[in-house]
Amino acid sequence: MAFPGELSVGRIPVVGVGPSLEEGRWAARAVVGEAVPIWATIFREGHDSEGATVVVTRPDGKRDVLPMPCKDWGNSLYEVAYIPKLEGHHTFRVEAWSDPYATWAHAADVKVRAGVDVQLMLDEGVAVLRRAVKAVRRTAGRKALLEDAITTLQNVDLSPESRLAPAIDEAVREELTERPLREWVSPSREYPLLIQREKALVSAWYEIFPRSEGARFNKRTGEWRGGTFATAAKRLPEIAAMGFDVVYLTPIHPIGLTHRKGRNNSLKAEPGDPGSPYAIGGVDGGHDAIHPELGTMRQFQNFVRRAHEHDLEVALDLALQCSPDHPWVTEHPEWFTTRADGTIAYAENPPKKYQDIYPLNFDNDPEGIYQAIRDVLQVWIDAGVTLFRVDNPHTKPLTFWERLITDIARTHPEVIFLSEAFTRPAMMHTLARIGFHQSYTYFTWRQNAEEMGEYLEELAGKGSFYMRPNFWPTTHDILTPDMQSGGAAIFKARAVLAATGSPSYGIYTGYELVENVPRPGVEEQIDNEKYEYKARDWSQAHDLGVQDVIERLNGARSRHVSLRRLRGLTVHRSSNPKILCFSRHVPAEESPTGRADTVIVAVSFDPHVVHDAIITLDMDALDLADDARLVVDDTLTDATYTWGREFYVRFDPAVTMAHVAGVRAL
Repeated sequence: MAFPGELSVGRIPVVGVGPSLEEGRWAARAVVGEAVPIWATIFREGHDSEGATVVVTRPDGKRDVLPMPCKDWGNSLYEVAYIPKLEGHHTFRVEAWSDPYATWAHAADVKVRAGVDVQLMLDEGVAVLRRAVKAVRRTAGRKALLEDAITTLQNVDLSPESRLAPAIDEAVREELTERPLREWVSPSREYPLLIQREKALVSAWYEIFPRSEGARFNKRTGEWRGGTFATAAKRLPEIAAMGFDVVYLTPIHPIGLTHRKGRNNSLKAEPGDPGSPYAIGGVDGGHDAIHPELGTMRQFQNFVRRAHEHDLEVALDLALQCSPDHPWVTEHPEWFTTRADGTIAYAENPPKKYQDIYPLNFDNDPEGIYQAIRDVLQVWIDAGVTLFRVDNPHTKPLTFWERLITDIARTHPEVIFLSEAFTRPAMMHTLARIGFHQSYTYFTWRQNAEEMGEYLEELAGKGSFYMRPNFWPTTHDILTPDMQSGGAAIFKARAVLAATGSPSYGIYTGYELVENVPRPGVEEQIDNEKYEYKARDWSQAHDLGVQDVIERLNGARSRHVSLRRLRGLTVHRSSNPKILCFSRHVPAEESPTGRADTVIVAVSFDPHVVHDAIITLDMDALDLADDARLVVDDTLTDATYTWGREFYVRFDPAVTMAHVAGVRAL
């Protein structure tokens, strides 16, 4: 609060500045090339005009100054889009000011036409424009523009209207908007803005269990031979050809023997069962070691190099937990929770029990645990890993994550952390605020059109300045009821929703084969790959049509900048509650091509029945007139349609479940 003698506002009040996370407690975030709307509520007493400017200080110390136009005069809302070009820490402030030229121009236009105070208004115009010439540096041409207006204002041989006209025409108004004459400049405080590389917002992940890639079962001996980094690398060309840019590996570390789980999470492992890769640690080492059956560190680095040759970055699972055989259990027993009976507590997520996993206790020796994990991360960063999918970060202290991610960013700003936290919204959002670049979401459980539409709008709202979603239709842990029963049709539809509903999304290997048989009583696959090798017959992938849809979606994402942005989403009215329609739109001034980009997506949520609908577009949201005609090209079928404000769609699950329609330039 303000105390006597202190002022809480400037001469021209500036309030409600954004984007801001709790008044700058954390930095709002964007990526290079992503338009960042900056807004503020600005007003003043009386009838004089005010103006506004945004001043952005870049990491190189230079400043970008942007005029901030009024977006909504009735609500005193000013807004402008800033498009950053550099990675790193920026700050911005909003400067409000009294605008003597705009105040005079409005009064002069009204009074001269009304014949009131005519000469006085013309004389005041001369004074204001002379001040504008003197006070602000301008090019010779721009200075001449204002001086010509001054000369005309003083020309008594012309009518008052003719004398006034050049001083209030569009050219002069634009010049004094771009380079205004400002009085009573009132700045806001500085707000932080962190700009990261584009992959922090835009990525297409493909998940594999390396030990399954190239795994072979010997019928004669009844034994499996697991895959290696060398055999896994053979799939990289196919993954890249589908249009993915991240290959994500589940844990590659040694796996413990104590309480090793068998097939389908059974408590007893049979000979040859490989165990869960999340039960990390054994005689061959812990989180900084590689399971010897997968290969060596040099072979892992070869895998990373092969991935880079195909424009794929490598993501690694970071699961901060230990098997009972992990070296840390004997070296640092204080890093774990000891129960009343003297045993170490294993992990539980009722009704699930993980007897083969010990959670870390971050309260007993937080500094020792921190340094050990920081060292582990450095091992994999040095090996070429640039992304980490973090397993259950909500079960670790937020202070730990904020320190770790900030520490890594100082020397390796290219490294990206994906939060795999399915928990209460407050925790999910705060994990994002403190530094996680991307976040798993509730997307998988939004299973009807109304819920999905609301969720897409929520994610594209104010939270978009810090929480970047990464949509997964299925994972190695999740197989929702609709995916169990909807066949190839629902796999195609959910792929469309994931790839167009979010700039980042992921596919778990086997999705192309419509792997949808659940383990009884749980929402995950039977014969789960977490507990066994899985050799797949990829020759069937194209027959089911899912892989073709994925390839087409990734192609559309590369062509349309609107699909690589989180904001600019609008849900449109559908006459059928089973069909969702939404658009993604980037206006010309925010597009790297200088042209507007729009994609309209319509999806059926029913994989069993034919559905149709009348779609009514919000044309204002697309910057279009109500009577505009749109020529659109459907990514999924190569068909071309001409749509208007209202158009008809029909989806037969045996044929197609969706339109992903790019709007041709008008």
